[in-house]
Amino acid sequence: MLQLRTAGYQALDSMRSRGDSPPLNIGIDELETVVDGFMQRFMDERLAAAESLGPGFLMIERFDRAIRTHEREHMDETSTSGKEKLELLRALDRMNEMSLAYRHQIDLLVPVIRELSRMKSGPLRVLELAAGSGGLAFALARHARDRKIDLLVTASDIVPETVTAGNLAAETCDLPVSFRVMNAFDFEGIDRNTFDLVVMSQSLHHFTPGQLALMIRRSEEHGAAAFIGIDGHRSLLLLAGVPLVASLQGNEAFTKDGLTSARKFYSEIELDIVAGIATGRNHHRVSCSWPMTMLQVGFLAQES
Repeated sequence: MLQLRTAGYQALDSMRSRGDSPPLNIGIDELETVVDGFMQRFMDERLAAAESLGPGFLMIERFDRAIRTHEREHMDETSTSGKEKLELLRALDRMNEMSLAYRHQIDLLVPVIRELSRMKSGPLRVLELAAGSGGLAFALARHARDRKIDLLVTASDIVPETVTAGNLAAETCDLPVSFRVMNAFDFEGIDRNTFDLVVMSQSLHHFTPGQLALMIRRSEEHGAAAFIGIDGHRSLLLLAGVPLVASLQGNEAFTKDGLTSARKFYSEIELDIVAGIATGRNHHRVSCSWPMTMLQVGFLAQES
């Protein structure tokens, strides 16, 4: 219901007819501003399209606007200590394990990993952005070990406490996982061709469209073969379901963050726009594997 495809595609058609198509070949210094500006114009045009389509479409559009929020989650606030953020991230890991979410995400990632592995010798090198306490990184490395997939995983995050805790955990589990502090917007300290696949899981909604575009572009610039983003599917069911499941962890801040997250999930067409502007091409695919939305971006340098 909250994908708003009909109004969204009509909005894009109207914008293109006026010469306001998604821009191509944008320099990285301008990328964030250009993407955020285009997305705002798209949202305004989508409202106009919904009005022209009739009361039913307009009602859904207005509801979508009412629940959207720019509110920061508790785990994103600068006032939240690193220790508190680590507790929230561990609650997320427990929720994902309970709901089998990591198993689902691995099922989405493994076909891509196997395909890329066939294209090279040696281990496939995966960089996870905004990895938190590393729940997916450990689950993916364990899955690969059990199935004899040659894989190295680097989990990155900007919160030092999560990186320290992750490296301590990695020392005890004998898995090819390491953690590092890194700003996902600039990939500082990452040499070109260090990683084959860049992954971001359950974090897309923490960032603006322009910031997502930056991370996709940085992945390409640093020689990755692909970028994969996985997040919750924007829907009424998850709007209710995410905070409900989060509440089972008994952490009030985490429950509130669950509701905020569901209000901020991207629709498929929004992710399609972001990826198109970030790369200037159409080498990406957005799909739903309920309850997840998956953005898969391939980079030409690795596809030829």
